[in-house]
Amino acid sequence: MTIKLHCFGESGHSYKAALALELSGLDWEPVFVDFFAGQHRGEDYRNLNVMAEAPVLIDGDIRLSQSGVIQQYITDQTGKFGGAPDEKYEVLRWVLWDNHKLSSQVGMTRFLMNFLPEDKRPKDVIGFMQGRLKAAFATLENQLRGRDWLVGNSMTNADLTCCGYLFYDEPFGFDRKDYPYIDAWLTRISETPGWKHPYDLMPGNPSDRA
Repeated sequence: MTIKLHCFGESGHSYKAALALELSGLDWEPVFVDFFAGQHRGEDYRNLNVMAEAPVLIDGDIRLSQSGVIQQYITDQTGKFGGAPDEKYEVLRWVLWDNHKLSSQVGMTRFLMNFLPEDKRPKDVIGFMQGRLKAAFATLENQLRGRDWLVGNSMTNADLTCCGYLFYDEPFGFDRKDYPYIDAWLTRISETPGWKHPYDLMPGNPSDRA
């Protein structure tokens, strides 16, 4: 049975799940969520996910939301991306750190800077968020110093979650050239067979609304 992932291309959290699915080799297909038209706030979608968020994975009778949970489900199904047995809590630590300190703040900052009308973009809030992001980028850069992957010797869910927003081209205060270890790490991920850019992996693109 084909796994369905309710997602949209602009969503970094959706990308984490979609990329894990794509690299895992599982049979899956994206189902477009028209986020910018408010589909996630409608009754039908809330029946799918009471949290009114994307992504949502449907695999037969299994229904899961939250990208970290979906990534763990993929690991449980395939044995991939979990790291060595003694690394699972370290992988989880980075997944939780990303969701709290990195992706949540990148997601908000990127949205405010790119998806609101220019006259409604709160400059003070954006500046504050970019300051917090600098600290998160520094944490990531330091962890990758002298390492190929965030945990252990191979790609894990730690990498797949932390990279989620960093492949997007829209500005949010991140420039790869300022972070050589992050830059090299992102290159390693993008050179992994099967890797795709988020706008090539999922439906939905800012150009659709241009």
